[in-house]
Amino acid sequence: MTSTGQIRDALYQATYALRDNYMRTALSILGIAVGIIAVIIVGVVTKGVRERVFSELESYGLQSFWVYRKDQDASPNSAARRGTGIDNEDLQAVLGGCCPAVLHVSPQVYYSNWNVTVRAGNRFDYVLLQGVDVAHNDIAKDEIGSGRNFRPIEIESHRPVAVIGSKVHKELFPDSPDAVGESFRFHEMKLTVIGVLKEKKRDFLKSIGAAENYDINDRVLIPYTLHQQMLGSKEIHTLAGEAVDARSLHDAQTQIVEMLKRQHHNKFTYTPDSMEGWVQTIDRILTNISLIGVIAASVSLLVGGIGIMNIMTTSVVERTREIGIRKAIGAPQRDILMQFLMEAVFISTLGGVLGLALGLAASYGLAAWTRMDVVPSLWIMFGALLVSMAVGVVSGYYPARRAASLKPVEALRYE
Repeated sequence: MTSTGQIRDALYQATYALRDNYMRTALSILGIAVGIIAVIIVGVVTKGVRERVFSELESYGLQSFWVYRKDQDASPNSAARRGTGIDNEDLQAVLGGCCPAVLHVSPQVYYSNWNVTVRAGNRFDYVLLQGVDVAHNDIAKDEIGSGRNFRPIEIESHRPVAVIGSKVHKELFPDSPDAVGESFRFHEMKLTVIGVLKEKKRDFLKSIGAAENYDINDRVLIPYTLHQQMLGSKEIHTLAGEAVDARSLHDAQTQIVEMLKRQHHNKFTYTPDSMEGWVQTIDRILTNISLIGVIAASVSLLVGGIGIMNIMTTSVVERTREIGIRKAIGAPQRDILMQFLMEAVFISTLGGVLGLALGLAASYGLAAWTRMDVVPSLWIMFGALLVSMAVGVVSGYYPARRAASLKPVEALRYE
């Protein structure tokens, strides 16, 4: 028998099995389809959530890090030392090239209570007032929506200029298209807006409590030298930096920490921080979600596979005399084995195609509902179809092997 004849005969026999055992076949196809739908949904949801979350985290700088003094120093027996443990000399040491793994660095200066009140006419807003350098936007991945960033001369001359967040713009200057050139007051100081930052998403960070009491869009950035002048101090609260590349992140943090220890003769203990911990946590969460989904899909595919095995076993019993006749006239075991295997694969593939169609429809529905790009990739769909065919081969092998191993005389005597 040629391969074309085998395929034609397998399609005919599979159609026969579908017609005579339609209820069992339908349930088996449904089981395979549900499993494939589960595989697709898990794949696209994981992909969509991962892209959305990492897009949000990338807007905060995946290669960015922060170094600050630890609240409690290492030795409880040492006398408490006041100060932030970082000053302008430390900043100049980093800028001077002490830390080759650091691409950019910017000081961060702020008030201990973080939120302060700023006013524009009869409007006011509670904001994070933060003193920064020119490189801050590159490190924090802040983008200017309108206006411009600070210039070095404005940092050096302590000019009373500010770059504000999108929420500050809405609160203080709702009637101004871009707020550039507008002014507001912090205590008795008048600050002029030179730029407005683009809005940053914080849905994920807020959902896990990382930004519950802090809105990244409710910031006012001013020259760090001006902020130090307000505080009457040359201290810096945090050194924000960006590593040369992702692989250098740990080295960059270590180099700055070691430099600070040398500069201050090990008087203080410093803590490095970055988005790396959040990224690892997210990977772990998404991996666990994917694992749960795969287990659920495996159960559905197992049920569908058992259904196919049941159908094929019943088919072998019902066609025992036919198998005996075929073997009596010289049909080899290989042809009979291939015949039943192809029938099982046909049924499972039909379930896979149905699952792909329903899974694709569900994916587009999720995309419209969540406004995320959750459309499955070709690799996911191709992989799901291969899985369904594999289920057919595995579940159909035992009945096919049983049919192929029947002895002609016993098969012909079967009633």
